[in-house]
Amino acid sequence: MAHTEFEVIIIGGSYAGLSTALTLGRSRRKTLLIDAGQPCNQQTPHSHNFLTQDGMTPKDIADVAKSQVAKYPSVHFYNGFANSAKRSQEKFEITTSNGEIFIAKKLVLATGIKDLMPTITGFNECWGISVVHCPYCHGYEIRNKNTAIIANGEHAFHLAALVINLTSKVTIITANKDQFNEHQLKILKQNNIRIIEKDVSAIRHQNGQLKSLIFKDATSEDFDCAYASIPFELHSNIAASLGCEFTEHGHIKVNPMQKTTVEGVFACGDNSSPMRSVANAVQGGNFTGAVINNELSKESF
Repeated sequence: MAHTEFEVIIIGGSYAGLSTALTLGRSRRKTLLIDAGQPCNQQTPHSHNFLTQDGMTPKDIADVAKSQVAKYPSVHFYNGFANSAKRSQEKFEITTSNGEIFIAKKLVLATGIKDLMPTITGFNECWGISVVHCPYCHGYEIRNKNTAIIANGEHAFHLAALVINLTSKVTIITANKDQFNEHQLKILKQNNIRIIEKDVSAIRHQNGQLKSLIFKDATSEDFDCAYASIPFELHSNIAASLGCEFTEHGHIKVNPMQKTTVEGVFACGDNSSPMRSVANAVQGGNFTGAVINNELSKESF
C-alpha cells in the first residue's frame, strides 16, 4: 500500500468497522480499514432484526456495505491481520502479520469476538443454524418448535422468559439445578418449563439441523432447536496490549462515547457490547465515526 499514515485506523472490517468507515469516509477523513475476512457469524444462514436487511445473509449485508464504503476515496482497505499496536509520539503504530506498519492519530477496535465451542460433538456444526444464542436474531424463525435451552442459573432463567413468548415447548438443560432459587423454580413450573439436570455430550443433527440431544448417561431426547450460552474471547489481543480495561464479562470497557480507557482508542461492536446483533454493531460504528470526526475537527480547527 502506497500510504502508511492515516488519520484513523480501524481494525476489523465487519459491520461495526464498516459503519465507522462510512461515517469517516463521508467526513473525508483519511481512513484505513484492516480486515482478514473472518467474521464470527459466517456460518449463520440469515441475519434478522436489522431494518431493511431482515433475512439477508450476513455475507450479502457485508458485501453491500463494503461496496458502498469503497465509493469514498479517503477510505482505504487492507486485507490481512493487525498483529500488534503501540503508541508512538501521540500516534498509534499498527504492524500487520506481513510486517507492514501503518500509523494513525486515532485507533478503532472493531475486532468482534470468537465463540469458544464446548466439547459437545456436533455443536460446532449446528451453531448459528439450529443452536443459537439470541431470541431477537433467531427466535421468530424457530417459533413454535420444541426448544431446548442449554444454560445454567440466571442466564437460563432470562432466556426462558424471552423464549416462552415464542414457543410453549421449552425445556432447560442444565448441569446444576441448584443454581435456580425457589422463586425461579416456581415461575418455571408455572410456565410448564421442564428442567433436565444432565450434561449434553453430543448433538445428533442433519446438515446443522438439530434432531436430538444425547446426554452423558447415554439417554437422549428429541428437540428441533436450542439456545445455548457459551463463553467467548476477543478476536485480537491488541486492546490488552495497549492497556485497555475490560468489563467483568470480558468486553472492552467503553464510555458512552465509545472511548476505551486508553486515550485515542475507541471500540465498537461485539467486542464492547453484550448486545450481539448486526443492528447494534452498525449503530455503534456510526456513532464512533461521528465522535472521532468531531475530535479531529476540534484538534485541527
